Amino acid sequence: MSAIDLNADLGEGFGRWRLTDDEQLLSVVSSANVACGFHAGDAATMRRVCELAAARGVTIGAQVSYRDLAGFGRRAMDVPPAELAAEVAYQIGALEVFARAAGARVAYVKPHGALYNRVVHDEEQAAAVVEGVLLADRSLPVLGLPGSRVLELAAKAGLPAVTEAFADRAYTDEGTLVPRDRDGAVVTDPDTVVERSVSLARSGAVVAHSGTHIQVRARSLCLHGDTPGAVELARRVRERLVAAGVRVEAFA
Repeated sequence: MSAIDLNADLGEGFGRWRLTDDEQLLSVVSSANVACGFHAGDAATMRRVCELAAARGVTIGAQVSYRDLAGFGRRAMDVPPAELAAEVAYQIGALEVFARAAGARVAYVKPHGALYNRVVHDEEQAAAVVEGVLLADRSLPVLGLPGSRVLELAAKAGLPAVTEAFADRAYTDEGTLVPRDRDGAVVTDPDTVVERSVSLARSGAVVAHSGTHIQVRARSLCLHGDTPGAVELARRVRERLVAAGVRVEAFA
């Protein structure tokens, strides 16, 4: 039986504003990428999500990003490597306090938004992210796009490199994500998302934006929590995976 992790970006609120239905999504996913305050999230939100995740046995991961609350971490930024490394470590450390208080721990790290896309190809920024992870905990897995520089550098540094796929994002023929500002970058049809999820989990096959069939081998599948109907779609994905003989389990 094949196995896959289901992860979602959670804790993406700030103060009285909440973007994701954290409590409901935590009943579906096996791993939670928790915002650490730089693109979303604040201390109270981080604490609440960690407590909810720990109570449900969901693995907690630090979703680190550029310092960009106004742009939700999706704007391109040029951050000096030493500063970025320190900020990555800072975010992991902040979340670790709340994870441990809830009886759990930060079990992996995933970059968010513009940083996630940047470290696919940018050697300098990828190295800074890896340095930040090493500063925080030299055993933490790094979750990212297959073939990305950040995963290559993480593996070289002795960190577990874990590959991730997206059922609701369009892919280029090279296996990278189509930029969000392009038409068709986000797959919105629920039935298509469900079928892509099963295909990715069982065979690593997915249809690229061009119509070409490509391979995207991944240990974890991301379910975006900030789209309309996200909870119901996540439930459908999990149910369909189980029905197809895929075991849903955390990678860390």
